[in-house]
Amino acid sequence: VAWNKRDLLLYAVGIGAKKDDFPFLILSGCVDKSWAPFPTYPVVLGLKGEDQDVNLFSERSKMEGTPGLPAFNPNRVVHGSQFIEILKPLPPVSGAGWKLKQRICGVHENSKWQSGIIVDAENILTDSNGTAYAKLYATGQKFDKVIAGPPQAKPIPKDRKPDWVVTDQTTPEQAIVYRLSGDYNPLHIDPKIGQAGGFGGCILHGLSTYGFAARALLSAIGGNDPHALKFYGCRFTSPVKPGDALETSAWEVGPGPDGTVEVSFVTKNLTSGKVALGGGIAYIKKVEKSKL
Repeated sequence: VAWNKRDLLLYAVGIGAKKDDFPFLILSGCVDKSWAPFPTYPVVLGLKGEDQDVNLFSERSKMEGTPGLPAFNPNRVVHGSQFIEILKPLPPVSGAGWKLKQRICGVHENSKWQSGIIVDAENILTDSNGTAYAKLYATGQKFDKVIAGPPQAKPIPKDRKPDWVVTDQTTPEQAIVYRLSGDYNPLHIDPKIGQAGGFGGCILHGLSTYGFAARALLSAIGGNDPHALKFYGCRFTSPVKPGDALETSAWEVGPGPDGTVEVSFVTKNLTSGKVALGGGIAYIKKVEKSKL
């Protein structure tokens, strides 16, 4: 895998960065010396790879070389959830030799739909020396026989209102921009595919919505400090269409590791009225938002 500064700036816009999100938009030495990659950027690398041009989604999304697993149809695969643990800040440019090392850490039947299987994967992002920078989990649900997995969110308190509520607005062009980070699934660009899939047209990449919620939490709790977010994840529970409005509600539920607070959150699609991201968990250092 590989990236450059342009890739990082493009990703920030793909997850809805606003004109005053200076830590993710203005390069060091220009105006704001605190510029850094947005911490969830590694989630795009599985499809982006080391390319600086477009790729073919049907080829890039294949899961090969796993004994006992059937061939996957990329048009039938659903991303169930995503978690990321940030171990070290990313450099602005990767250079050569970076890898995303994957292992399958769980396979189980999909009891909810009575068909298919759920595959849980762990990915570790390493540099040319083998130093780990991030650990990513794409997982279905918690079950007994798993060799690795992320922390799970605590229940949302029923007796109090959220400590933070952040609203945001996706644009009709959101998927057009986000796909340039490496996910060229035609479901997000061709209305006919979305209609055939029962979505009524194009839907936004789940990982773009995922980034919107991460931005909401980092802005409200972490003062937009690129290094304040240490762990973040959630389930994808219903689709978002480009142009939909989002509302992220978060509750502080206890202390987290290394001076962070633990947060449980949900992101609601205000346009459809449905929860788009559920079971959200984050470890964030509370930081006052900096000003230029």
